[in-house]
Amino acid sequence: MKNSIKNMLLAAGCTLVLASCLENDIPYPIVEGSIQSFEVEGQRAATEGGNAQATINKTNRTISLYVDDSVDLSRLRVTRLTVSNDAEIVPDSTACADFHSFPTTGFESIPSSANTRIDFTRPVQFTVKTYQDYVWTVTVQQILDRELVLANQTKDPVIDVESRKVIIYVSKDQPLNSIPVITFNLGGAHGTVTPDPTKTTTFDFSSPVTFYVRRGWEEVSYDWTVYVFHDTDSSTDTQASVFPMATRATLSGSIQSGKTPVVEYRKQGASSWTTLSSSSVSVKGTSYTATLTGLSAGTTYQYRVSVDGNAAAEQSFSTAPALALENGSFDDWHQVDKLWNPWAEGGTSYWDTGNRGATTVGNSNSIPTTETSSGSGQAACLESKWIVLKFAAGNIFTGTYVKTDGTNGVLSFGREFNSFPSKLRVHYKYTTATINRCGDDEFEYLKGRPDSCHIYIALTDWDQPREIRTRPSERQLFDKSDSHVIAYAELIKGESNSTYKEEDLVLNYRYTNRTPKYILVVASASKYGDYFTGGEGSKLWIDDFELIYD
Repeated sequence: MKNSIKNMLLAAGCTLVLASCLENDIPYPIVEGSIQSFEVEGQRAATEGGNAQATINKTNRTISLYVDDSVDLSRLRVTRLTVSNDAEIVPDSTACADFHSFPTTGFESIPSSANTRIDFTRPVQFTVKTYQDYVWTVTVQQILDRELVLANQTKDPVIDVESRKVIIYVSKDQPLNSIPVITFNLGGAHGTVTPDPTKTTTFDFSSPVTFYVRRGWEEVSYDWTVYVFHDTDSSTDTQASVFPMATRATLSGSIQSGKTPVVEYRKQGASSWTTLSSSSVSVKGTSYTATLTGLSAGTTYQYRVSVDGNAAAEQSFSTAPALALENGSFDDWHQVDKLWNPWAEGGTSYWDTGNRGATTVGNSNSIPTTETSSGSGQAACLESKWIVLKFAAGNIFTGTYVKTDGTNGVLSFGREFNSFPSKLRVHYKYTTATINRCGDDEFEYLKGRPDSCHIYIALTDWDQPREIRTRPSERQLFDKSDSHVIAYAELIKGESNSTYKEEDLVLNYRYTNRTPKYILVVASASKYGDYFTGGEGSKLWIDDFELIYD
């Protein structure tokens, strides 16, 4: 009996050990879990007229977005959250209003039984689970514009949120006991103020006034004290700061409310001044901006600003030069063994391709051709192929091929650049093929559809070129929503055209007060080539890429 029990225990132990060994030896597939979209109530753009969509950085797994002042940041409702590969979603339980009622799968709209309220007063982590865990961090910033404008106000108000006190200065000739109130959003755009000083023709500010202020999401009001004083030094300051681009410049400065500046400018050395039209001058409260357009690149200008006939001293600025795109004609190539390089032999590279990864097992799929748009010189022919082991999209980009990692590439995206083109003019023709290769399961739905070519340009202020990795387990790709992308434009076409077409990719400047450090131009015969997805035989010819400044 004892031997029987002993043998049973020994067998059970062996089974457990064997099971443990088997479990540890089974390799789990690498399936990336990423957040594809993220929306909350009250979502808005960071600046007026900007893009309200969340900025999703798949490289750093971060999401940043902005909300208006109508919502409570400590109980903010997530209205949309989609993920890749049907991954499981696990938010930080300490931030959830009801952790057990938060959906565990992605959703386009809030399920009826769900509670998606999260405390976003600090960054919140979401774990996206596949076979691995991917931790994402979501940061929400609330924009509460407290805008206060009185008639003849001379400068921006001083607002102390901690003590709930406000100081406003008006010109010496404005009576304090009868001041017209233009804007009084002390509680933000969606808040309320009692009493509301905009409801009367004038308001008495001859002594400190207590207002009861409620922000848009609050049920209680807080008392604020507003002090209005005469400005003892209310001389008109018409000096302006300037941000020059290549063919335009933006002036900004302070001004007494109710007044409009007159802006004049000229090329340095010119005898006469041009007066900027009033439609190009925007005044908001005690601030103004003026936009000068139609300027010449790489040129010095003088300008002066006048208010009530009083002009400030002349100032000057220089516009950025109209930098050209190097080897945009794609005339310069040289070959080393099977590898075609898009620069002259002995020259310096500006463009590069993913050919080195492809030529480890096959021939170049990005090569020069005499099929040009002008009938002379050379162009680039980018073809998508199945090369022994995997799908390779024909491609070219401004940057450097760093190294080959197995059959995958490590790239350096971007070349130094500090100007402001308005568009990228391209000449291209394309032959599409049916998508028959999918490197990622999430793109299986594309099989049988026509492939699309993709050409895009981005101006960025990265601190260094962006490293790109195509190996699925450590994939790092370019993200057009990256907060460092200052301007962007793209062309996506899924139909064939047998002759060259000219297209202008008009750059959308998301920021007009930041100077680019890098330019990135990419062309690919297959839009999803980074994911080894596309159609064998898709072919993109490109020629005469040119930066336009207008």
